[in-house]
Amino acid sequence: MPPDSDLSSGDDVYVFPRYLAGLPGHADPSFDPVAHWPHHYPETGPCQLVVASPDHRIRIGWFGDDYDTWVISAAEDPVSPPRWTARINHTTPPEIVAGLTRALADEWAEDSNAFLTQPVYWTTGIRPLLDAGWKRNPPRHGFVDIVAPDGLAGASIDIVTPDPDAETVTLWAGPPGVATRAEAVFTARTPSHLIAATAAALADPTPVIRSRTTLHPRLAELAQLTPVEPPKPAVPTPLDVRRAAAARRPTALPASTARRWTTSTPPPPAHPAARPGLRR
Repeated sequence: MPPDSDLSSGDDVYVFPRYLAGLPGHADPSFDPVAHWPHHYPETGPCQLVVASPDHRIRIGWFGDDYDTWVISAAEDPVSPPRWTARINHTTPPEIVAGLTRALADEWAEDSNAFLTQPVYWTTGIRPLLDAGWKRNPPRHGFVDIVAPDGLAGASIDIVTPDPDAETVTLWAGPPGVATRAEAVFTARTPSHLIAATAAALADPTPVIRSRTTLHPRLAELAQLTPVEPPKPAVPTPLDVRRAAAARRPTALPASTARRWTTSTPPPPAHPAARPGLRR
């Protein structure tokens, strides 16, 4: 998609790559996959909304005013401590968070533990990034880094920390800065396929729509922006033209008061010419 800095034709723009789109002022896409799950609105505390699976083993918390805007976790039962947690900050596009919530919604079942006990292999979690052409950098001090071709997004994996509750995988996007760097941080026991679902949404080349008023100026400068224009009316084909002309043509000829003769109708008899009067 070509860059386009002239946004005078409208306020809404397509943002590419999507990981530079930021938060549009609402989190609707991230909650769409779990819209059918129970919603709870705490009356106190910083958490504004909790969407839980029907058995309350999966919880998706929305902290709209905090740095960690989403806190997503899963436990063996409603009262046990989380087995794993994902903390996603306020600059992360909700379309990327939707990759995780959709995977959880598709996988949850009362008799399933797949979102708890699936294998944890960091190589599986970042596979969608490598498949999208992102590059793996040499290891540094116990970390492995995967970086997008433009250098504006990536993944950082801690491969040495033994603590099962340590934050070991970080997906990031945008330049450094509290207002510009998006981060999704997963603890060590997060199943790899859930990290992979989030990574796939991060690397998805499909642009997302934003109002330019919600874009941080630095992100707008780095992203490719294309105005959202209404679709142009389709050009009629020759067949469309012929059909339209046929629709306008009358289906029957109008009745006429004059009698029409055909080849099957005998002509009227000839009248003899009038004779001149006799002279006396």
